[in-house]
Amino acid sequence: MHDHATYPPLEPWRVGIRGRCPRCGEGHLFEGFLKLAPRCEVCGLDYSFADPADGPAFFVICFACIPSVWFAVWAQITFEPSMWFHIFVSLPIVFATCIPPLRPLKGWLVASQFYHKAEEGRLVRPGE
Repeated sequence: MHDHATYPPLEPWRVGIRGRCPRCGEGHLFEGFLKLAPRCEVCGLDYSFADPADGPAFFVICFACIPSVWFAVWAQITFEPSMWFHIFVSLPIVFATCIPPLRPLKGWLVASQFYHKAEEGRLVRPGE
């Protein structure tokens, strides 16, 4: 394994959206679709620091799910199509805009946590 100081800082969005290690940029970040690997197989970085929580889901809901659901509602109000329209058009649009961005967004958030050295907040007493 290499010394931590020998790795240049990598831009979180470049390594995160590709699912690569935020330290070396070569190892895999995920071992499943959304499950983080325990550590990088190249540089050995332990991914236990990462906790993106519901961040990826929040961004997907705000920027993908809401507009695609608005489309379905607009289509219903404007054209009054049958339920088959929503099964074959609206539902695939919702899935296509909501599922694929989850992994790149989670990778970007994990890489950003590493890059900015984010950690759990704690109280600091005066004089410490």
